[in-house]
Amino acid sequence: MKARSFIIFSACLSFGILPGGSESFAQTAGETPQGMLAAQIRLQGFACDKPLGASKDTKRSKPDHEVWVLKCSNATYRVSRFPDMAAKVEVLR
Repeated sequence: MKARSFIIFSACLSFGILPGGSESFAQTAGETPQGMLAAQIRLQGFACDKPLGASKDTKRSKPDHEVWVLKCSNATYRVSRFPDMAAKVEVLR
């Protein structure tokens, strides 16, 4: 039963399907949205020395397309996220 739950949970993560949204997963995993976004953009080659905060851009976000503004100690980024794809990252400052 434990293995089946893990597989279902992993599939949900892959498709971005989580009960309560990504914030509830972040709290469960002990991570913050800014920490998860910073890790994602670092994997894509962007520098985020210290994540200071993240806010969801509700005007630009759509279903299956989240847009966040991530503030790091060295830069500010707009991070557009689509399921199963690399994030589109724009440097704002």
